[in-house]
Amino acid sequence: MSIQVKNLKHIYEKGMPTEQIALDNISFDIKDGELVGIIGHTGSGKSTLLQHLNGLLKADEGNIIIGDIDITKPGVSMVQIRKRIGLVFQYPEYQLFEETVAKDVAFGPKNLGLSEKEIDERVREAIDLVGLDFEEIGERSPFELSGGQKRRVAIAGVVAMRPEVLILDEPTAGLDPKAHKDVLKMVRDVHEKTGNITILVSHNMADIANLSDKVIVIDSGKLVTLGTPKEVFSKKEVLRGVGLELPPITAFTEELRERGLQISDTILDVDEAVTEISKYLAKEE
Repeated sequence: MSIQVKNLKHIYEKGMPTEQIALDNISFDIKDGELVGIIGHTGSGKSTLLQHLNGLLKADEGNIIIGDIDITKPGVSMVQIRKRIGLVFQYPEYQLFEETVAKDVAFGPKNLGLSEKEIDERVREAIDLVGLDFEEIGERSPFELSGGQKRRVAIAGVVAMRPEVLILDEPTAGLDPKAHKDVLKMVRDVHEKTGNITILVSHNMADIANLSDKVIVIDSGKLVTLGTPKEVFSKKEVLRGVGLELPPITAFTEELRERGLQISDTILDVDEAVTEISKYLAKEE
């Protein structure tokens, strides 16, 4: 399973005076099993791109090839594509509606026409994958749960479909620090346990740096740069040019380097920063 996006273009209100190019000649590849972060300021085209990957929007130009299927070709069954690609929008807990957690998570699998046994297995598996206890919350109302738990239940409803690609649009938006940390751990755990492609959109640069195998930067509908987190976050001026900042620990250690500390460049996590600063201080003693 892989994703190939080739010369993708999307125009809103095409032919009208208010015509706007939302995606302009976007091309990239995602390999099987990769966790890819997409970053860009509000209005950059991130959400439009996600909706193309799920087939919710049709391209004006270009191709999107999921596995061996070009989903931009006429006659392709979007129903089949959406069984393979799960899209979780921002604040998915607003879409919870069933009387119990188990019934809510079961909604997607039921629509696949599965047996009751298979549905039950998927529901239990998905609730476990998102870090919750089925025996504890399965029969509870989702509206009795905390904000972070509701978010994970909503994501479990997509995970229960067993998508080959899981797309998460700002999965930690609006959460308190503990729930934020819990959801990030859940994203990592689900990705590692399922081995699927995971695509994560976030405004939190530290989250993107710590979770992603590859980072894609979009601005005004154009692909600005892509590469590993270390490659992308080494381009400080490029990122600032499109209104993005470095992860906080990277910005801090870059300032230390500018002040003369001989430490590695483009440090992305606190543990690496501690190691590098400790090594420098040991040399100075």
